[in-house]
Amino acid sequence: MTKPLFDQIQLGDIRLQNRVVMAPMTRSRAADDDCATPLMAEYYRQRASAGLIITEGTQPSANGKGYCRTPGIYNERHVEAWRPVVEGVHAEGAAIVLQIMHCGRIGHPDNKSADAISVAPSAIAAAAKVFTATGMQATPCPTALATGDIAGVIEEYARATELAFEAGFDGVELHCTSGYLPAQFLSTGTNHRDDQYGGSLENRLRFVVETLEAMSSVEGAGKVGLRICPANPFNDLQDDKPQETFEALLSAISDMGLAYVHAIHSPDTSIDVIELAKRCFKGNLIVNENYDAESADQVLASGDVQAVSFGKPFVANPDLVQRFKDGTQLTELDPNTLYSPGAEGYTSYREHTA
Repeated sequence: MTKPLFDQIQLGDIRLQNRVVMAPMTRSRAADDDCATPLMAEYYRQRASAGLIITEGTQPSANGKGYCRTPGIYNERHVEAWRPVVEGVHAEGAAIVLQIMHCGRIGHPDNKSADAISVAPSAIAAAAKVFTATGMQATPCPTALATGDIAGVIEEYARATELAFEAGFDGVELHCTSGYLPAQFLSTGTNHRDDQYGGSLENRLRFVVETLEAMSSVEGAGKVGLRICPANPFNDLQDDKPQETFEALLSAISDMGLAYVHAIHSPDTSIDVIELAKRCFKGNLIVNENYDAESADQVLASGDVQAVSFGKPFVANPDLVQRFKDGTQLTELDPNTLYSPGAEGYTSYREHTA
């Protein structure tokens, strides 16, 4: 009896050789100029037995960078640097999507270029710290975006999408959780605006909807995905009514024809993301959070989910798909090498015991 986890599937315009998805994970191995590196190309190639690889969060502008050694996609150097990554993944048979991540108020000047600033819906500092080359540091208060500047930020996403396709990516994913810019617009705790991008729920949805429309205008919505995690408090993100917010968001984008919604199970156990998506969104659903091969097969067999993404298991097990097929025990990740520079714990992995 075949297992649905290893079946081919079509997500919008993106064809997957199986339904195992590598989740986006920041690994902090990019060059100082935000370019992807040959080491990154090898890292992704090693894991390309997945049906789909979603890259680490990639900033669409210098202002959008929040963390140390994260890659960018806002100039031609970045395009050329990403091409070997894409080519290596394609050579192994997988599709690859670039996750576009604007961190908004989450960041630190030590991680940014000298002329870059942190921008957000409102000038409210996050009660959070970020990793820098000198350790964890508090995030400073961001600059509130003027109404007239928001269109320019949305255009950064559209331009990043254009450059991603120029580099050969099969699609793009909008990062809309973890306390970053799109989630900051959605949430009542971070959006205190009184213009058309704040206040009412409809207004708070506007930035995300318009950004998805702009990204979809490049090569079609069938190559665009969205990642969400309702009620995710990471990076000091708070919303008064997250269930209501995401019901409205998914309903608003349901007819766009997106490739997929990529949903992390909510830390709020009263929110069932599968039920929520089934009720409010017509398209494909990828789910994430603590699945193994057996539970992934079970959720896929239900018919409500089209693919399952795996994060940490892929870190220490580049051959994860084969291990799932063989029933082989997984290697545990070494948390000490998650964000350290170099090959150890990245492209070179030794058995690690917690």
